[in-house]
Amino acid sequence: MLANTTRTLTEAQREQWAVDGYLQIAGALSPAEVAFFSELLDEVRTKPGYEPAPTELPRGHYAWKLPDQNKDAFMDRRDLLPHHQAFIDLIDRPAVFDLILDLMGPYIQFSMSQAIIRASTDTFPGYIHTDGGEAQKTIRVSETSRPLAVKVMYLLTDVTEPDSGNFTVFPGSHLRPFAERAERIPNPKTPGAVPLLGKAGDAYVFPHAIWHGPSPNHSGKARKTILYNYCQMFMRAYDYSGPYKALFERCTPRQRRLLGDLGHGPDFRPGDFFYAPLDQETVMKGAA
Repeated sequence: MLANTTRTLTEAQREQWAVDGYLQIAGALSPAEVAFFSELLDEVRTKPGYEPAPTELPRGHYAWKLPDQNKDAFMDRRDLLPHHQAFIDLIDRPAVFDLILDLMGPYIQFSMSQAIIRASTDTFPGYIHTDGGEAQKTIRVSETSRPLAVKVMYLLTDVTEPDSGNFTVFPGSHLRPFAERAERIPNPKTPGAVPLLGKAGDAYVFPHAIWHGPSPNHSGKARKTILYNYCQMFMRAYDYSGPYKALFERCTPRQRRLLGDLGHGPDFRPGDFFYAPLDQETVMKGAA
């Protein structure tokens, strides 16, 4: 039986998504959850995991390493799910996941988890980009199409003033490309950039194609965030190459499906992620 608590987008949210290309959800996490996840990220930092390795690997690739142990220093941790059950349960948090389903439809998968801590510093100017690498940068969908990939960013820190590491967007840029000539490379101070303000516990929802990124952080405190990515089933996941079998025993049926369990065992078969199981919509829209 389908859950009767499904939350759908309001008309105002649909209009903002279509025109501006992002949503802000106030209070997506409670104050207690914000404190819990903030402390959890401090604990995650004390253990090695997938972190950027710019001197060892090409841009966008991650290596198994220990980050800076100063809890207010920069950290960019990928593949959070094995670290704690709470990260798994955040995959399909109803108040947020219901909106993801409404935007993307039921034929989706979970593809990436990430925690980013932006230090307060005078040396980081911020940057602007699209998600998905060089190929996806060139791909946009029409105003009426389902998005290819959608990300949720959970704020664990108040960001109530500009230059606090704000999530910065160019509204409407999900529908048009930027001319990336050397003299026009977008940055957080380019005309048209909007640094979003928010409270700890708020969440931003945005598609891969919108131009976005962090502003400089001169606030005197680190900005903590958790990011989760969802994409259509026919796309390749970011953090794992096939069904995430190591986590299945810790997951609900819906979480397992989002992590690649298509209901016939953990092994991949040709066509699996292009033609969904017959119960895909029921599993996606069922109770968490």
